[in-house]
Amino acid sequence: MIAAFICLLIAVYGAIRAVAEQETLTRLPFINVMNFGIAGTIVLLLPHPLTLVAAAAYFIGSTLEANAIASAYAKRGGT
Repeated sequence: MIAAFICLLIAVYGAIRAVAEQETLTRLPFINVMNFGIAGTIVLLLPHPLTLVAAAAYFIGSTLEANAIASAYAKRGGT
């Protein structure tokens, strides 16, 4: 239960920093940290074998989404 609390704390920290950041490109790593914390919390709180698959799918999907946003933002020439 302590590990789940630590993952949740990391996710909350990533969310707060993502909201507090002004620039989009510096916001994206904190969004990835938040997603990693959420995926870890899902795995630790739900005691079912398929939870690992669900958390992996969530983490991979959210990482691809963040990379797509960063790629589109870089192509646009934003800072």
